[in-house]
Amino acid sequence: MGDSAVADLTQALDTSNMTSSKIRVGAVQAEPVWLDLQGSVEKTIGIIKQAARDGVQVLGFAEVSIPGYPWAIWTKSVVENTELIHRYMANSLARVSPEMDRIRAAIKEAGIFVVLGYSEREGASLYIAQSFIDTTGEIIHHRRKIKPTHVERSIWGDGQADSLKSVVDTPFGKVGALNCWEHLQPLLRYYEYSQGVQIHVAGWPPMFPDPDPKELKWPYHETDVANLLTSQFLAIEGQAFVLVATQVVTEANLEKLNMAGGFPLFKVPGGGFSMIFGPDGRPLATALPAGEEGILTADIDLADIDYAKGMIDTVGHYSRPDLLSLNVNSKPAKIVTEME
Repeated sequence: MGDSAVADLTQALDTSNMTSSKIRVGAVQAEPVWLDLQGSVEKTIGIIKQAARDGVQVLGFAEVSIPGYPWAIWTKSVVENTELIHRYMANSLARVSPEMDRIRAAIKEAGIFVVLGYSEREGASLYIAQSFIDTTGEIIHHRRKIKPTHVERSIWGDGQADSLKSVVDTPFGKVGALNCWEHLQPLLRYYEYSQGVQIHVAGWPPMFPDPDPKELKWPYHETDVANLLTSQFLAIEGQAFVLVATQVVTEANLEKLNMAGGFPLFKVPGGGFSMIFGPDGRPLATALPAGEEGILTADIDLADIDYAKGMIDTVGHYSRPDLLSLNVNSKPAKIVTEME
C-alpha cells in the first residue's frame, strides 16, 4: 500500500474529533422575555450557565427563543399587528452584535456547545435563524429556515442554499438542527441524514393541545402532540438523538403578545412540549408540565446509534441510490452580481 493510500485510510478512519461517545445533552423549555432583546440575552445567558452547572455538554434552544414567537400573526390581521411587528423587528438579534458577543462569551465560559434559535435581523430583514456556537464561543455554522411557514412569510425571509447544511462536527459528535416545520420537509431531512447527524436539535415555538372543535376548528398537525411526533419520527428515520426545545407562554404576557382576551387554542401557562429521544425513538427524559420552565437532560452514548443503524441506515444499507437519489444546490443566490 502506497503512502498516499495509507494517508487516505488514516483520514477516513479519523471521522470525528469526539472526546467521548458518552455525552450529556439538554433541551430547553422556557418562556422568552417577549419582545425584549436585552432581557432575552440576559435570560439566555442564565440558561447557559444553569446548563453548565447541570453538566450539559450540548444544549438546544427553541425556534426564535430571542425574542420569542409572535403568535398573534396567526390570529390577528397585519394592521392589528403593526406595532407588535415594529417592536419585534427592533428587538430581533443581529448575528454580529454586542448582544451576540455577550452570548458567545457566556458559552465560552460555560465550555458547552449550543444551538441558539433566534429571530435574526440583518439590515431591514428578519430570518428564523440557528447559530451553532462551539465551546470557544465561535459561531462555526449559521443557518436560516429555508421556507417560513404560511403567515410567517409576511415577517421572515427565506434561507438560501448555504442553510441546507445543517450538521457540524463537534467534540461531542455530529450536531444538527432544523426549525419547526422544516421537520416536515422530507428532502431536507434526508439531506441532514446524509451529513451524518448524531445529535439533532429540533427547535419549536409554543404549541398547544387540540382545542374543542366547538370553540375552534384547528388542524391537528398544528398541535403539540403532532409536532412532538414529527420530532420523534426524525429520531427513528435518521437514527439520531433528538433534543426537542420549546417555548412557554404565561397569562401575564398575553397583552404584550397582542393576545389579550384569550384564544381558544391557548392554554396558559402552556406551550411547552420539550423532550429528548433516542435513535430508535424512545423518550429518554421526563417531560415537564406544558407551562413549566426547565432544562431536560439525558446522558447518552453515541455508540448506541449503531443498535438502530444495524437495522436501518436511511442513507446507507437501507437506501437505493440507483432508484432514488437527491440533487442539492449548495450555492446561495446573490442579490447583486458585479459584471466584469
